[in-house]
Amino acid sequence: MPYLELAEFGSVALIRSSDLRFDLLSTLVERWRPETHTFHFPCGECTVTLEDVAVQLGLPVDGNPITGLSSLTDPAAVCYKLLGESPKDGDKYFSTIKFTWLRAKICRLSATASEGELMCAARAYIMHLIGALLMPDANGDSVHLSYLPLLADLSTARSYSWGSAVLAMLYKELCRATDPQCKDIGGCLILLQSWALYRMPWTTRPSIGKSCDVPIYRMRIEQHAREGFIWMPYRRPKIANVVPPSALVDSHTWCTNTPIINFNVVEWYNGDRVLRQFGCIQHIPDPPCQLGDDHGLTKRGRVQLDWGIYHRKYVALWYDRLRRIPQMVMATDLQPSAQYIEWYHSRRKPYLLGA
Repeated sequence: MPYLELAEFGSVALIRSSDLRFDLLSTLVERWRPETHTFHFPCGECTVTLEDVAVQLGLPVDGNPITGLSSLTDPAAVCYKLLGESPKDGDKYFSTIKFTWLRAKICRLSATASEGELMCAARAYIMHLIGALLMPDANGDSVHLSYLPLLADLSTARSYSWGSAVLAMLYKELCRATDPQCKDIGGCLILLQSWALYRMPWTTRPSIGKSCDVPIYRMRIEQHAREGFIWMPYRRPKIANVVPPSALVDSHTWCTNTPIINFNVVEWYNGDRVLRQFGCIQHIPDPPCQLGDDHGLTKRGRVQLDWGIYHRKYVALWYDRLRRIPQMVMATDLQPSAQYIEWYHSRRKPYLLGA
């Protein structure tokens, strides 16, 4: 549908569901450090970056942050205007749209649909992508209505940094999953799993496939993720040849230090800690930025709150992110210095293979 391309959701719409390897994802969670938003592997720190979002999902990572009102004063009117109908006629206040309603609306699209009907269907499809694939929440069966006004003009929807919002939600869910009381993991899990498989292809070997593979994944990470970790998988010719040029347009922003924003969610992106993922010499980074009480806020009970105003200092930092690009020196090889190794291992959490 051309309207998906217009809004720059055409690439992500091509993604097909795949079986998630929850034991692999659980093993990644064990290695996640919430204070730095990085994984700690034997080879050093690494993380899911803006490059991964741009290349794998094709979403824009530059532009305006994803923020706005926490709730709409007249959600039915907004739905009629942007979706052609409301999922809850007669209900004055609602904040989510169920996936079943969105799918039914898309399936009802006729071959003779008008331009207006096609645009409404495109918005419904994007809302389903956002809620089911890119930024799923704890409910698992609906998407928050707050994203819909950002799709009002599909030609300007691409001016938003949807990619950084996806990454903010993934970071949030990884941090939540490190809590021993947490029973599940959310966020864009297809992106997380694909990130791991691109960099650690040895996790796909045939011997993996038993009922509980966590010990196997732990062992293989310890055995292979020192010399065998692939820092720049997208530079390999067979991958680089199929990456569209549009995915590389904002490459100058990938290694910055900046808050990434998704309405109530603010997470800190530490590009300076993973410079080897961009082909650069890794220096000892500065201490990570801590967000304090602004970390972990929820939409619950926040009626008519403008998150853009509430988080205005982080919005300002986002717009100023190009000033916080770290010093980058291209590396002839990606072996870390002795000083970095000593610093890293003095802070690395020990992992027990039998844990």
